[in-house]
Amino acid sequence: MSSEKVEVVVEAHCRLGESPLWEEKGNTLLFVDVSGKKVLRWNSLTKEVQAVPVDAFVSLVALRECGGYIITQGTRFAALNWENQSVTTINNVDQDKPNNRFNDGKVDPAGRLFAGTMGNELRPAVLERKQGSLFTLFPDHSVVKHFNNVDISNGLDWSLDNRTFFYIDSLSYSVDAFDYDLQTGQIANRRSIYTMEEEEKIPDGMSIDTEGKLWVACYNGGRVIRIDPETGTRIQTVKLPVAQTTSCCFGGPDYSELYVTSASQEMGEAPWEPQAGNVFKITGLGVKGLPPCSYAG
Repeated sequence: MSSEKVEVVVEAHCRLGESPLWEEKGNTLLFVDVSGKKVLRWNSLTKEVQAVPVDAFVSLVALRECGGYIITQGTRFAALNWENQSVTTINNVDQDKPNNRFNDGKVDPAGRLFAGTMGNELRPAVLERKQGSLFTLFPDHSVVKHFNNVDISNGLDWSLDNRTFFYIDSLSYSVDAFDYDLQTGQIANRRSIYTMEEEEKIPDGMSIDTEGKLWVACYNGGRVIRIDPETGTRIQTVKLPVAQTTSCCFGGPDYSELYVTSASQEMGEAPWEPQAGNVFKITGLGVKGLPPCSYAG
């Protein structure tokens, strides 16, 4: 019998909370409010929440080896200096597509940042199709495009042996895998390893645990699911009190806590979901995750 516990830890009421990231050195959780245009940092010891406002949709935050953070803002990769709240452009993508924006991303074990784009949403998950692409920002600040025709570029992670790259294009309702070359950062041989069940709705952010299983946040599905990429089966479901669960990451002192972001967009004052847009912590899962990698540039 499972003994997981779900609780609100940050009453952020984000319009579109995303990209949870544990930073060990400060016992802090970072995350973004995409359409609220801010990066937030919650101290798990003092419970204090700080926020840095930015001037465009901000869709991810990642650690940086040399200090500070990397964010994606609109269609640019940028460096965020938390202390003076300055944002400096590193590189741009999709400049021929003014209605595009970055969405989810993550740093690989070699210090490269993978992130993908999507078309402008008319409302949540309704958008011009096939406008996005998947990119890598290398440590030398150069950018490589892997493929295009993406609807909503979303969750991503790497297998424990770094030989497989996992990726979600949300409106394909599938979790995909690629062969991965850690030395070059190249991907090949795309295949689907899991197809969403109807009640699981839209696959969003994703994180891997130390047993090599994937945790996927289900947007409009109000849950995170644990899937086995080897067998393509769902092995666990944890339901949350909000429908728009967006992403998840492991954190806490031993990475045994799963943090889940959520959204409140297009819900109005829905009284049946007063916790929409908050950040949740799930404990008692009996599994642990891995520390996030830092961008090497």
